[in-house]
Amino acid sequence: MAVLEVNNLKKSFDRTEVLKDISFSLEKGEVLSIIGSSGSGKTTLLRCLNFLERAEKGTIAVNGKEIFNGENLKKTPESVIRENRLHFGLVFQSFNLFPQYTVLQNITLAPTLLKRGTPEEIEEKAKSLIARVGLTEKTDFYPCQLSGGQQQRVAIARALALTPDVLCFDEPTSALDPELTGEVLKVIRDLKNGDCTMIVVTHEMEFAKSVSDKIMFMADGVIEEMGTPEEVFGNPKSEKTRAFLNSSLEQF
Repeated sequence: MAVLEVNNLKKSFDRTEVLKDISFSLEKGEVLSIIGSSGSGKTTLLRCLNFLERAEKGTIAVNGKEIFNGENLKKTPESVIRENRLHFGLVFQSFNLFPQYTVLQNITLAPTLLKRGTPEEIEEKAKSLIARVGLTEKTDFYPCQLSGGQQQRVAIARALALTPDVLCFDEPTSALDPELTGEVLKVIRDLKNGDCTMIVVTHEMEFAKSVSDKIMFMADGVIEEMGTPEEVFGNPKSEKTRAFLNSSLEQF
């Protein structure tokens, strides 16, 4: 059974269709990288999965249970939407850490508010996640005392604290200097080895090629091409995919 099934998802802003009939599925432990030019719908797709935006049509199912149906959108209570949102973790481009809280407090805040264990259990799990992203010595530091790469690693640990079914990344290295990008990408690689199911919107082509089980190329709100890294990077079928990849390679 697929961990995630998305069928016929559509989203518009005013009269502009941003997502046009998006359908795909993910198995447990798979990594899907989404590539494409700005404005192709990549971030909107992530935001719809996380219920930060509401699609008008389509369905989303997690572990065989339908958690979103565009036809029932107005009938769905806000409390149910908040609960369904917890199936997904989202790591933003700009970290979004709480500046007044330490690393440990940033990670324990949501599990504490949602009563996901005793205080001791929550703290123990948080410290384990801090160690997992290589920041044990920064446990009591505040975000202003961390580099951008370290802040993004804290954001990843925070997203993992609620044990989401699918962990989503929206351009996780775009706000980082090149020398800090590698440490964040290493954490994501290590998560793949831990059987974490992930969706990564990225402009890092080499990273996407090496870490992904599936590549989705989006253009103009549709899935223009989808397949294994070997298929999409090695033998793209779409002219738009070929043009995008050639353009991306020319930038480096």
